Amino acid sequence: MLILGKHVQLELTSREYYCDNEDCETTTIAESFNGFINYYSRMTERLEDFICSLALETSCEGCARIFKLIGIKISGDTVIRLLIKRYENQPEFQCGSVIGVDDFAFKKRYNYGTIIVDEATHQPITILDGRDGKTLKEWLKNNQHVKVVIRDRASAYAKAISEELPDAMQIADRFHLHQNLLEAIKKALNRELPATIKIPNETLHKENEYRKEHTQSDVSDSGKKMPPAVDNPPILNQKRYQLILQIQAFVEEGCSLREIGR
Repeated sequence: MLILGKHVQLELTSREYYCDNEDCETTTIAESFNGFINYYSRMTERLEDFICSLALETSCEGCARIFKLIGIKISGDTVIRLLIKRYENQPEFQCGSVIGVDDFAFKKRYNYGTIIVDEATHQPITILDGRDGKTLKEWLKNNQHVKVVIRDRASAYAKAISEELPDAMQIADRFHLHQNLLEAIKKALNRELPATIKIPNETLHKENEYRKEHTQSDVSDSGKKMPPAVDNPPILNQKRYQLILQIQAFVEEGCSLREIGR
């Protein structure tokens, strides 16, 4: 490790005692440094805390590159092993009687999981594989004290909860309650209101008059039938309409697309 530009290495001396009692199961007793360094460890607990915190904020490989710049040799795989060891040493969370269940994606459209949260502390309790309700069903067998489950509208979760905890209350979360309400309102409005509503105005009146005029002049003075009038607003798109008529006339004359473009 670099401190003020100099490599620093910490050396500790630990005493080890041998037991002379043949009936004792413990043959040796080594001096420990609890809170400072663990058995068979090459770094202090403070340094491990720093590595894990940095890895959670960045990434394992990014953490290893940063520590390389400050003179600490560590690989991304070692950072992963430290994180796994910290996770396995964590005490198991005891959930209350009210939990929340939802699904999430490890990798979207490929791998999914189920997360269970304690609603009293808002802390994650466990993460299960899959979202089909099988792993949730196994977890509920060992947690029969749950009385209330807050979930989304997934039928797999509802079925698993009903089978394992028939007396538990199932509550839909706020988002899906709003979603259900919006769907009910849409269905009610679709039954009462037509799909399209026409509102008459002056622009529409002028457009109808414009259509009538061009419908009467579909046949030109030379007796040649002109293309029908297109359904465009009469004031804003008159130039575009005239251009369309001109292109259609060129097509009827047998002009190629290159000639029409010129």
